[in-house]
Amino acid sequence: MITRYLPIFIILSILAEILGTIGGFGSSVFFVPIANMFFDFQSVLGITALYHLSSNVTKIAFFKKGLDKRIVLYLGVPAIIFVSIGAFFSKYLDPKILTYILGVFLIILSLLFLIFKQLKILPKTRNAIIGGSLSGLSAGLLGTGGAIRGITLAAFKMDKNKFIATSAVIDLGIDFSRSIVYYFNGYMRKEHLYLVPILLVVSVVGTWIGKLILNKMSQEQFRNLVLILILLIGIISVMNIKI
Repeated sequence: MITRYLPIFIILSILAEILGTIGGFGSSVFFVPIANMFFDFQSVLGITALYHLSSNVTKIAFFKKGLDKRIVLYLGVPAIIFVSIGAFFSKYLDPKILTYILGVFLIILSLLFLIFKQLKILPKTRNAIIGGSLSGLSAGLLGTGGAIRGITLAAFKMDKNKFIATSAVIDLGIDFSRSIVYYFNGYMRKEHLYLVPILLVVSVVGTWIGKLILNKMSQEQFRNLVLILILLIGIISVMNIKI
């Protein structure tokens, strides 16, 4: 990435963290397509894994009042297993194809929930396991599985603090697992390590702002806005815009 675009990247990353906190999807659903405008896809996977480690620790600190250990077990364990599988196979797939898959995934997901507003998943253990497996596989292959996990968690009707804390703990396990696989895949490159402390600050600032907004406004008010933004980011990913 050319240095002169760094301020733009930082601003967009903070926006991704804010929206990820407010929407409950996690910031990667926004961050991955944004980072993909600046870096090659495999580098994006490595950067996202490192960034999300700090991002989720921050969320756990800010939303530590709630945590559902049962959901962490049923959704988190399958997610951790399948993220390792997805991360391993990501090196055998064409990055351009993965970029288009990511874009199509985001477009379909956002349109589905924009059109069918009453669409929901039943709060069953089986659905938690399936949702965890799919979100882990998506996170390993595409760098983002938060949307699937968020939709699954929404079925259990948690309050905001419990929702975000539970999601962050699961995501922390996912990111730790895929970080190891991405490292051995060669996705974590030395020339990008300078971004780690920058993104640590971004995660704190973005989560803090997101929590302030979330405390004053209902999550439902942001639902359509978040889905529309996911749709737009999906379109950008399909267009494969690079800076």
